[in-house]
Amino acid sequence: MARVLVTGSADGLGQLVARELIEQAHEVVLHARNAGRGDDAVAALPKAAGVLIGELSSIDETRDVARQANDSGRFDVVVHNAAVGYQEPRIETVDGLEHVFAVNALAPYLLTALIERPDRLVYLSSGMHESGDVVLDDLQWVRRRWSGSRAYSDSKLHDVILAFAVARRWPDVLSNAVDPGWVPTRMGGRGAPGDLNQAHLTQVWLATAPSTPSGGYYYHLRPHATHPAAADPEVQDAFLEACGSLTGVPFPG
Repeated sequence: MARVLVTGSADGLGQLVARELIEQAHEVVLHARNAGRGDDAVAALPKAAGVLIGELSSIDETRDVARQANDSGRFDVVVHNAAVGYQEPRIETVDGLEHVFAVNALAPYLLTALIERPDRLVYLSSGMHESGDVVLDDLQWVRRRWSGSRAYSDSKLHDVILAFAVARRWPDVLSNAVDPGWVPTRMGGRGAPGDLNQAHLTQVWLATAPSTPSGGYYYHLRPHATHPAAADPEVQDAFLEACGSLTGVPFPG
């Protein structure tokens, strides 16, 4: 039995991942952005071991989620599922950061850096990451004209970069990224053509299978081609440095 944290598990893919893991008799801790959503998450999954509360657009609240996680005991697996979508306007967080980047990329970085190192890390990306750009000198979309879809694509590329960087920096941790496909969740929309019943299975497999590789990008349980920048150690190190500068938390090790 593994002890697993799933971020963004009040609904959508995160809830599906958590439900499947609970049904497999794993100990699952949920996460929601506020207490009301936390109550909804526990009501939907009453066999969960608990719920962490914190708004991942806030650096301070993300730090507190990491504190709650560490106080609750070491996790074997952390699934970084929480995200906002590709139709978002440009708004700034309490820290003055562009919120798609803050939630989708910076929060997973900060949680990875602060939560006691697990055996496995799974990062939710998207097929849209392949059209993302590495623009580390304009992560906040100040210089570029805003595009919600491009900002989302960039953030999902950042997730793959992070997953691959962790795999390289922490060889004792299995770290992978996942494309769940375009599925009819609240984020994906009702018209999405993917199979929602299959979208979460790769995350579950990477979280629990007896033997899985590290430093991969997967779609429907199979390795998949990814953006070439994601595998570049210089890009990885520059991204980690940028996130460390924004959060004040350098990447450990």
